[in-house]
Amino acid sequence: MSDYFEVRLSGSGGQGMMLAGTFLAEAAGIYDDKNIVLCKSYGPEARGGACRSEVIISAKPIVYPEVQEPDLVLAMTQEACNKYYKDLKPGGIMIVDPEHVQEIPEANIEIFQVPLTRIAREEVGNEITANVVALGAFAAIVDWVTRDSIRKAILDRTPKGTDDLNKKAFDYGYKYVLNNYKETARKVG
Repeated sequence: MSDYFEVRLSGSGGQGMMLAGTFLAEAAGIYDDKNIVLCKSYGPEARGGACRSEVIISAKPIVYPEVQEPDLVLAMTQEACNKYYKDLKPGGIMIVDPEHVQEIPEANIEIFQVPLTRIAREEVGNEITANVVALGAFAAIVDWVTRDSIRKAILDRTPKGTDDLNKKAFDYGYKYVLNNYKETARKVG
């Protein structure tokens, strides 16, 4: 079992990838007491341009603070999927939102198609929570950061009055993966 993981959360501006990266980094670093590096990259546009948030999670000191070969990539758009699946480690994990990613790569990777935007819109009632739904899915797929730590980081950082909405979003993402990927959920990594 490895104690070093590289994660890339990617999509377009406005989808909450920067905030999701912050939640994940704080969950791992503050609540799970791991070493972390968080890097964010925006496209030239404020909304709609390509963006990514990268998190390195390690039980040991991190020597090189840049994601080289991610263990997991979240792709919220087709552009992000096309650009970043090639960087994944062989056997790595990709989470895609099939509402925005129709062309799934054929590669030596584990793919989880999770309707993040649809769940946020139809089940949670607010499409802006798709990033939190994604973190719920992440928590169901791998155990690199504890589920409770991710939930706590989300609730500690989101505005007061949104707790129930964010809990609901996180839980729907988590349950979706457990219900639809029973054989592989929480066994990867």
